[in-house]
Amino acid sequence: MASTPEEFVQSFIAALVMRDLDGAAAMVSEDFEYDNVPMGKTFGPQGLKDTLNGFFGMCTGIDWQILRQTSSGDLTHGIVLNERDDRVEIHGRWTTLPVAGVFEIKNGKLTLWRDYFDKQTIIDVMTPPTA
Repeated sequence: MASTPEEFVQSFIAALVMRDLDGAAAMVSEDFEYDNVPMGKTFGPQGLKDTLNGFFGMCTGIDWQILRQTSSGDLTHGIVLNERDDRVEIHGRWTTLPVAGVFEIKNGKLTLWRDYFDKQTIIDVMTPPTA
């Protein structure tokens, strides 16, 4: 069980990499906001599952690496900032999406997850290669 905001976010990301969307959704609040800055927002545990289920369904491999991470506060009220390489395998090819993430934790639940990344990179990743 996580005892710091950093450990909490590491556990959340580990659940996502394992495609445990139910486990990840259990870590978020009912008023949770998931903001993929260049793509749009979704809300609540079900919004998280619906959004990631579609994307993860395209992936034959997922390997997200936290490169740098810092935090303040505690599990009652904490903030985590990280820089990640979100590696995914789609259409038989591995691609790395550099991401900067912001996570807010209140009362032991994730209330905000905001990711900043290049929209064209993710569009290129999801587009099937031409023959």
